[in-house]
Amino acid sequence: MKKSLMVLLVIACTGLFIFPAQASAKTITSSNGAILTASTTTVKAGATVAVTGNHFDETVGIYLGFCVVPKKGQPPTPCGGGINKAGVGDASFWISSNPPPYGVGLAEEFLPGGRFSKKISISRMIGKFDCRKVKCAITVRADHLLSNDRSFDMFIPITIK
Repeated sequence: MKKSLMVLLVIACTGLFIFPAQASAKTITSSNGAILTASTTTVKAGATVAVTGNHFDETVGIYLGFCVVPKKGQPPTPCGGGINKAGVGDASFWISSNPPPYGVGLAEEFLPGGRFSKKISISRMIGKFDCRKVKCAITVRADHLLSNDRSFDMFIPITIK
């Protein structure tokens, strides 16, 4: 017992104590250099996931949300909270530094450098889809002004316990 305590004390005092990294955090980078990070990828229904973005193109508005993963080439939909053009809720967000006139005050601006930081609510069900049975993810897509452009789509799959 004394020997074990002594080893721990030496490790702690020398700064060699290593804390395990958060194994379930996930970062992805898009082909255009945007970086998306989710604090965790395994959660209980009703939890929130901290999501950050960096290096996003500030001239292109995005929707950030928790959505069903679509077939390749299709937009992420449906999403918890829907496409958030109302600026309310915590399952989807409209982020745009240059929204159309009706979006001023609804869309949130990117921070300098194309950054954002949000907490997204995770639900087991998105409409009739059970995220324990179908793939669901934290997603980014171009907003409705470029809704057919799939080059901005990003997905971080989420597992619900």
